[in-house]
Amino acid sequence: MSLKNLSAIIKIPKLLKNKLNNKKINQIYNEFERTLDINKNFVVAVSGGPDSLALAFLSKVYSIKKKLNSKFFIVDHKLRSESTKEAKLVKHTLKKFLIDAEILTWQGKKPTKNIQSLARKKRYDLIFARCKKLKINNILLGHHVDDLVENFFIRISRGSGLRGLISLNKKRKIGNINLLRPLLDQKKEDLVYLSKYVFNFYVKDPSNNDEQFKRIKIRKLINELQKNGLDKKKFIKTINNLKYSDEVLKFYVDNNLKKNTYFSEKRKKLILNKDFFHQPYEVIFRAFSDLIKIIGKKYYPVRGKKLDKIISAIKDKTLSKVTLGGCIIEKINQTVIISKEH
Repeated sequence: MSLKNLSAIIKIPKLLKNKLNNKKINQIYNEFERTLDINKNFVVAVSGGPDSLALAFLSKVYSIKKKLNSKFFIVDHKLRSESTKEAKLVKHTLKKFLIDAEILTWQGKKPTKNIQSLARKKRYDLIFARCKKLKINNILLGHHVDDLVENFFIRISRGSGLRGLISLNKKRKIGNINLLRPLLDQKKEDLVYLSKYVFNFYVKDPSNNDEQFKRIKIRKLINELQKNGLDKKKFIKTINNLKYSDEVLKFYVDNNLKKNTYFSEKRKKLILNKDFFHQPYEVIFRAFSDLIKIIGKKYYPVRGKKLDKIISAIKDKTLSKVTLGGCIIEKINQTVIISKEH
């Protein structure tokens, strides 16, 4: 069915339809719709950058076509003096295009170290809280193909394993929340084009040029590599091949969890038998990390170095009792017992 006929049925507002009639933007939208493909209400995280504004426009059209309830949230971290003014400007700009956004504010003392990481965590915490209140389980994020490459290099610089290297997926589940990245196949330059064409506006974050942040250093490194022949398409193919390898590992991790763990409802404890630790190290590490996150009821897995030490202590038979990630981990005879820390 043509866009014209579909619009007649669903009545996409003229203001949005006129923008969507642009050939390039229509192509971007069609890829977005194919990738997202959900029929449930969702929340959209908007920062004011070109990628998130493009996401706001595309997801608004999608929600109208699919007759879904969509909520848009702008997080004001208050890390810069002009952040509140910018958040209000983004809200006002979106309102012109029939997109009602709510500003969520990070209250309290701000960090002086690890700023970007802590700001990202706080952003998720604020949006997760609103999702819980609204009973919506899907959050749309504006990550694109350039972010995928950046994330890979950042993870390499941290010494991440396979799961870390390919951690930016189109869909990720944290608790009962689905993080969806429907722009992960889109180029940043196309999203910039869309934002300029639709809104004639986007926020330029000064931190994007601040080399005190690792992400910015990595971004400049990638630009230099591109000048010297880095082919992004081949690089993305490599990342996708690694994802296929990750699927194989997931199969063995799931097997380990099914065959070598038992949860006692009466004692409210998870029991790991000795065969749980007679697996390839990566299988043990992932399965153990997943269990601690589940029992500890945490959004994020525990740090790898701490988990490494505990696994080594279990194998060396030197572990007796330790706490990690909101859990108590005990070694009793040939079994390891995990329980929630109170």
